[in-house]
Amino acid sequence: MTDVTLDETNKLIIEHLQRDGRMSYATLAKTIGLSEAAVRQRVQRLLDNGLMQIVAVTDPLTLGFARQAMVGLRVNGDLRAIADRLAEIPEVDYVVICAGRYDLLVEVVCTDDEHLLDILNEKVRAIEGVTAADTFMYLRLAKQTYAWGTR
Repeated sequence: MTDVTLDETNKLIIEHLQRDGRMSYATLAKTIGLSEAAVRQRVQRLLDNGLMQIVAVTDPLTLGFARQAMVGLRVNGDLRAIADRLAEIPEVDYVVICAGRYDLLVEVVCTDDEHLLDILNEKVRAIEGVTAADTFMYLRLAKQTYAWGTR
């Protein structure tokens, strides 16, 4: 998989960056007790090996995306192929293959209800193999976190 071991130091780096992704290498080095160069190398290896990403997380409402929804899909056919097709839709930000009532869960971020209708009608339900879609519109986001640590 990767050539990076998730030792205690790497776990500490990840946990600190989950709380503050803009933390400088100097501050991180001081906090963890390594040199700045060592921290920089470790962070780069974590990034290069796909164990971590550093991204800006925005509030969709403040950017004009007033409608978010989770869509539970039941499908016939190759789940992976349908998941790949869904992932190509720009408004889709989350696709998971799952077990249970739904075969796939898809999160969409749209500007308004008409935009959501267009996505569901013209893109999601138009994919061959999609047999049913249950849409759960978000009324309020009560919690969203990316700081689950490395346990």
